[in-house]
Parts: sequence; C-alpha cells; structure tokens
Amino acid sequence: MIERSGLRLATIELALALLVFAAFPGISYLLLVAVTFTLLFFRDPPRRIQDGVVSPADGRVDYVGERRIEIFMGPFDCHINRSPVDGVVTKTRYIRGTFPPAYNRSGKAERNEIYISTPDGEFKVVQVAGFFARRIVCYVGKGDFVRKGQKIGIIKFGSRVILEVPDGYRFVKSVGEKVKAGETIAVKACSAYCGK
Repeated sequence: MIERSGLRLATIELALALLVFAAFPGISYLLLVAVTFTLLFFRDPPRRIQDGVVSPADGRVDYVGERRIEIFMGPFDCHINRSPVDGVVTKTRYIRGTFPPAYNRSGKAERNEIYISTPDGEFKVVQVAGFFARRIVCYVGKGDFVRKGQKIGIIKFGSRVILEVPDGYRFVKSVGEKVKAGETIAVKACSAYCGK
C-alpha cells in the first residue's frame, strides 16, 4: 500500500512525465525516477503488531537515554509513525522551528509532540523535521483513543522520531540497532526487564 498523499504526488509526477515525454524525454526519465522514489518513500507496508511497547518509527536508533530513545529515519525507511501503546491522546503540540539536517539532534528543529496517556503513565512521541523533511503530518488529536501500532502521522521526506516513556520502563534497544514501527519491541516494563 501507498500512503494517500504520496500516491497523489506520484500520480502528478507520472502525469508530468507523460506530458513532456515527446519534447523532453530526459526530463521524463528523471520524473519517472522521482515517481519510483516517491512510491518507495510513502509505502505503507502491513505490520504485525507485537506485545509490549513498540517502536513508533522505522529506522536506526541513534540515541538512548534513561527515559528517551531517538530513531533516525533514513531515505529508505518507511516514514509513517505509529503509536507505541494503547492509550488516549491528551495533547498534541506543534512547535515551529528550524530545519537542521535530520542526523543533527538539535532541539531547535520543527516538531510535533503527541502525548498518550495509559494506566501506566504518559508516553510522548515527538515527530521531528529535518532539512529535507519540512512537512510533519499528525493524524490524531486530543481525546482520540489510539491502539498500539495505529498510524498516528507521517514525516514527509525525513527525519527522526523521539519516544519518551514514564518511570518504570527501560529501553531494550541500543544505539545502531534497526527498528520497525509497530513490530519491534523497544521498551519493557522494569519489572519484566530490569536487573535481568
């Protein structure tokens, strides 16, 4: 499957490629490459949602703190973000900012925060835009109930997702490991993991 806005963009690119083919075949070929890239970037593969707290994004872990993990989404990762838990969205907050490179962990980047309340505490998912990813889309709002693995947004053409967890949880992924949204268990309750 392809995310809807990506399908629209690919359709426009394909139409342009066909329109200019006779006069400018070279440009048509470039547009066909763009169509391929767009379809790859906006793909929406099915996921088998796992038990436990799951990763909110596809990508590579590039920071792990006591209560925070950051996932860098490269150009070949799926950029649809998913809820790590079942819960109620208590707040979303968009913060205007700059557009540093996606690999830069700057706190000044454009971002969207999603707060999810659960019986075990509040989880926060932060969508962060990078230099090429200047379009954050959030699919949920205050009061929405979200299921673990449910699509909650997309960052178009980039960048990184941050997951913050309440006390009593520990991350089970290390810097450099690859994760998949909805499928990879990223966090475990301390009672099930700590000290083992």
